[in-house]
Amino acid sequence: MRIRDALESDLPAIVDIYNATVPTRMVTAELELTTVEARMPWFRAHTSDRHPFWVMEIDGQIAGWLSVQSFLPRCAYRGTAELSVYVDQRFRRRGVARTLLERAIARASSLEINAMVGFVFAHNEPSLKLFERLGFERWGLLPRVAQLDGIGRDLTIVGRHV
Repeated sequence: MRIRDALESDLPAIVDIYNATVPTRMVTAELELTTVEARMPWFRAHTSDRHPFWVMEIDGQIAGWLSVQSFLPRCAYRGTAELSVYVDQRFRRRGVARTLLERAIARASSLEINAMVGFVFAHNEPSLKLFERLGFERWGLLPRVAQLDGIGRDLTIVGRHV
């Protein structure tokens, strides 16, 4: 396992991992698949020294990725970051997400982050359990804010001070 900064050349694999989650309706509120071209501006906006974007490689393949992004644009929220983590289905249950999240937690201080939040569908129990094992608490619930195939889904806000 090797964690490194994501490169533009990684974007096809990043998009493939992301797109594989769309039909599951477990991880993302996107309802349609995306493309590398559509995600290029997003990728460029999510790669900076203060808000890194990491990939994990296993045997030369990208097994997962994690982005650290601004929570809200107001200055008072500068020390709070939102985390997003995605794992290739071939590498699930191998500690990829846990290792990426542990890296973010360990690096929080050097990134001037004092609080981390994640937005997880309430029906995504495996992700909620992972965050909780890493010291995140359930800070909020937004009931039925997502409509996935005609079903109102709750969004759980998890957070941790670091």
